[in-house]
Amino acid sequence: METKDYLQILVEEIHSVVVATVDDNGLPATRVIDIMLHDDESVYFLTAKGKAFYKQLTDKGYISLSGITAGKDSMAKKSISIAGSVRNIGSETLDKIFEVNPYMATIYPTVESRTALEVFCLYKGQGEYFDLTTKPITRASFALGESNLQKFGYLITDDCTACGKCVENCPTNCIEESKPYVIHQENCLHCGNCKEVCQEEAVIKI
Repeated sequence: METKDYLQILVEEIHSVVVATVDDNGLPATRVIDIMLHDDESVYFLTAKGKAFYKQLTDKGYISLSGITAGKDSMAKKSISIAGSVRNIGSETLDKIFEVNPYMATIYPTVESRTALEVFCLYKGQGEYFDLTTKPITRASFALGESNLQKFGYLITDDCTACGKCVENCPTNCIEESKPYVIHQENCLHCGNCKEVCQEEAVIKI
């Protein structure tokens, strides 16, 4: 999938997310907000100018968010997390947001009441996608804007002796037996079991 596909899932299937910022005391602050719109490389949300959230967005220009699809069964869920830079775009796209999200008119029913609102765009950063509906699980990283995609997880180096300990301890069976063994990153939980049991120290964290 491409970045736009993950953003579509975020807006249309998840919609409500927990967003973290930093307050005036340098402490984490969280709240639940709705992600209203997306394009190929950005997502859009809004808040009122009088809120502490607005000030934190303006002061820091950076957020971290996480959301998960609805449902009682955890194994039928997908989650997305993104950390990145935001910018205030004022009333741009505000009318579109109300058009696509008609419930907002119940909260802010008049044009005058909507003057309290400004739109923010999350335009640059990195995201993680985690899908528990597949067997084995599927994970992927994606970049927003001009961000360089950073890699996370574990790799098996040429020091591998093919002893098989990592395979025995992998919960998702995502390690291919070869020389050296290979971790299929799209199915890895990042649990670290492979590194813990490797007597040759052939597994490294990236």
